[in-house]
Amino acid sequence: MPPARSPAAGLRRRKAFVPLMLLLPLVLLILFLIFPPRSIPAVSNAALRPQQTCDYAAGGWVPDASAESQLRYDHTCKEIFKGWNCVANGKRNGRALLRWRWKPAGCGLLPRLDPHQFLERHRNTNIGFVGDSLNRNMFASLVCMLRGVSGEVRKWRPAGADRGFTFLRYNLTLSYHRTNLLVRYGRWSASSHGGALESLGYKQGYRVDVDIPDQTWADATSFHDVLIFNTGHWWWAPSKFDPIQSPMVFFEKGMPIIPPLLPPEGLDLALKHMVTFVNKAIRPNGIKFFRTQSPRHFEGGDWNGGGSCQRDQPLSSEEIKEFFSVDNNGTNTEVRLVNQHLMKALEQSTFRVLNVTHMSEFRADAHPSTTGGKKHDDCMHWCLPGPTDTWNDLLAANLAATERELA
Repeated sequence: MPPARSPAAGLRRRKAFVPLMLLLPLVLLILFLIFPPRSIPAVSNAALRPQQTCDYAAGGWVPDASAESQLRYDHTCKEIFKGWNCVANGKRNGRALLRWRWKPAGCGLLPRLDPHQFLERHRNTNIGFVGDSLNRNMFASLVCMLRGVSGEVRKWRPAGADRGFTFLRYNLTLSYHRTNLLVRYGRWSASSHGGALESLGYKQGYRVDVDIPDQTWADATSFHDVLIFNTGHWWWAPSKFDPIQSPMVFFEKGMPIIPPLLPPEGLDLALKHMVTFVNKAIRPNGIKFFRTQSPRHFEGGDWNGGGSCQRDQPLSSEEIKEFFSVDNNGTNTEVRLVNQHLMKALEQSTFRVLNVTHMSEFRADAHPSTTGGKKHDDCMHWCLPGPTDTWNDLLAANLAATERELA
């Protein structure tokens, strides 16, 4: 048996224990001061809150000194139309205009399209640009980016395209289908036998069939997996469709529309029919974008009235208001007028809108101007390399988001 404990021994232990109890808080305080608790990282707090959504359509351009040295292609790319090659043509700010990056509202810089990643992600894919020369501007930018990392390319023109390339290692095809109005049009002359238009005094003009797609892209919907559409400039082109000498005369179901429509009304009807056509004809799981209008930056008059674009820096927000205000009815208001019609046509559709308008409105510095090889300043098309590279950054970001939704 263990020896019995004496009462005195227990008392001595309790007396020794009391001072230790009194010292414990002091010890804990010292440890707290020496080793303070680690705070929870800020990212953990952020993860508990709803993520901010990037508004790619809003934002501003910020200078980035490294952007010029990180070009994804240069002026040697053969797909650059000669008049858009601002560096090769000696535009005074041809390189300086590349030192800007788009920062969307609510997030950091818009990620740059990674050519390797884009090719890999879009293996066995056909991508078509359908529209006027501004969509060719965008098409050429993307071709140049991808050719910079993959030179095994076959040149061909699929499904009625004006231009096209297949990146053989990835079986990725890019093509451009030129169409000014999206719908079929051609010269029209009054019949000697008379008719509804003739009775109203029409002698000649351009027949525009609002319900028939232009043959240059009618087959594109069954070939491409991704389509990027645009139209706009040609609907506001009085030098081409003179309202007196060569007006647009609109037809539907093969018959002239009476009373005759003005071009804005004709655009509404054409967009309505083309949205319906694409929805019916597109491939299963096809992705369709409609790019918003690209702005012009003429100052001092229109292209045929001495207008020019000689700026070396992007516009400020206040200057944008002056340039593009519909209320001012200035030279460049076309961009916002067209967008009003586009948004009206697309609001109930399943098209995804690629909104490049606001980001481009700043860039009065990035047109070919006097180096475009024309008799007048080119203040409509864009230098390459230039802002249309950022349009393709935006396309890549939207494609990635769309593919995540469909996965």
